[in-house]
Amino acid sequence: MTILIEQQPDLAGFPVGEKNIPRDTINELVLDGGFVMPKTTSDGFEAPEINSFGHSFRDYNAESERQKTVEEFYRVNHINQTYDFVKRMREGYAKLDKAEMSIWECCELLNDVVDDSDPDLDEPQIEHLLQTAEAIRKDYPNEDWLHLTGLIHDLGKVLLHPTFGELPQWAVVGDTFPLGCAFDESIVHHKYFKDNPDHSNPSYSTKNGIYEEGCGLENVVMSWGHDDYMYLVAKENGTTLPPAALFTIRYHSFYPLHRAGAYTHLMNEEDHESLKWLKVFNKYDLYSKSKVRIDVEKVKPYYLSLIEKYFPAKLRW
Repeated sequence: MTILIEQQPDLAGFPVGEKNIPRDTINELVLDGGFVMPKTTSDGFEAPEINSFGHSFRDYNAESERQKTVEEFYRVNHINQTYDFVKRMREGYAKLDKAEMSIWECCELLNDVVDDSDPDLDEPQIEHLLQTAEAIRKDYPNEDWLHLTGLIHDLGKVLLHPTFGELPQWAVVGDTFPLGCAFDESIVHHKYFKDNPDHSNPSYSTKNGIYEEGCGLENVVMSWGHDDYMYLVAKENGTTLPPAALFTIRYHSFYPLHRAGAYTHLMNEEDHESLKWLKVFNKYDLYSKSKVRIDVEKVKPYYLSLIEKYFPAKLRW
């Protein structure tokens, strides 16, 4: 891996201050790229009832030290994620001038990363990536692009790494949401938006805000983090993954949309088609967060073959 720049963007002046969901009726759908959703089998991935802490998944109210850390994360996140901040981050990181490395090298960097926003997981991120990918692979053995999407969907969290800029957690992880329009009440810990400067901006306080209904999520500014960053990395490095994979990478943390149905008025027809795949993916992303360990060396050759198929040997980051 070649690190070209280790300089963190200038953040000075910014304040620092469920139960199992049923599978969608997807057997009759033909989705993006013509992929047919296979029927599930009795030995497919079974979603557990509880996470690795013994609580229901995405329970943001359970009493624990972990929950206190998560709530404090969202307090700071909701205060600092503004429209202007996101535009600056996206402009700076779109240059992809921070590093040159392979997909697998990036996976290995995540061994040092733990996501403070996640109430379900405190394992290193590489464990979650492989858990997600292997769970998908079990149920959808023929959709190798979806396996690889599972492996790489969180690679943008390298923004937390000391050799990669070490952005604060609130600028990298957590549920994502649109900027430039009203903050929907379905966003976790919504109460903290009252201290966000955009909350009192009349241009951003209506349902549509600065957008037109049906404009497409491509034209919506999302809160800055690992989702949008990894989408930029994949797209600008010429990946041959299908559009549904890029949509999944970019919006997999957009829980207000794919869990609560918020912001659908901003979607276009293509978004609705890709959302079907994202809802499939989300089950594995969320419910694979368990203590089941993956033999990395055993599965590594398979994922290296997928990386070679869909990505160049070295990527700009």
